[in-house]
Amino acid sequence: MSKPHALIVSGLAKSFTMHLRGDIELPVISGADFVLTCGQCAVLGGPSGAGKSSILKMLYGNYAVNAGSIVVRHRGRETDLAGAEPRKILEIRRETIGYVSQFLRVMPRVSALDVVAEPLVFSGAGREEAARRAAGLLQRLNLPERLWALPPATFSGGEQQRINIARGFITDHSILLLDEPTASLDAANRAVVLQMIAEKKAAGVALLGIFHDADVRDAVADTIIDVTGFAPDRRAA
Repeated sequence: MSKPHALIVSGLAKSFTMHLRGDIELPVISGADFVLTCGQCAVLGGPSGAGKSSILKMLYGNYAVNAGSIVVRHRGRETDLAGAEPRKILEIRRETIGYVSQFLRVMPRVSALDVVAEPLVFSGAGREEAARRAAGLLQRLNLPERLWALPPATFSGGEQQRINIARGFITDHSILLLDEPTASLDAANRAVVLQMIAEKKAAGVALLGIFHDADVRDAVADTIIDVTGFAPDRRAA
């Protein structure tokens, strides 16, 4: 029995306008078509600059879409994220699509524990429950407890990435986007993240990620989406 689809991408296209170069249009993605399936991890493959991060950002609503659709199952109904109003995009982020980015962006003076707990509080959980789950993730990711009450702005790259991972994995989103989640981690913490990904898959979450580490990619990927197949003809630019 086939697993249900969580997200369907059809005819997706994205270009950027180079305002400092006479408003030249630089096409990045054209005609992207793929499906995310519940309980599986798909990996975006292709060389650097092929548009992998741009696809993730369109799926999260950070980048506007030039053409195509991103149909996501949200609140039991199909919603086209590509044409959604900002309020609907925020609702989908809160309830349906989670995101682990490469870079940690936080408010000054907010503790690491509160940074991790915030998405769960935002989704409606009580602060005590959110703090308990945040502490469990930080402990699992081997972040020393002495750092939990400190703002993470001065943490090392690996420590900040563990904050990012805990923040992304704390919620029960049905779709999770992963942008190089293990890039700054040592072997022990990479192993922890691989186990966390496996647990999300077992819970029926659909995952889409970018992993430049071939060993990690091979360990998590149920399917590879070759982004070079969505490359536009840039000679016109």
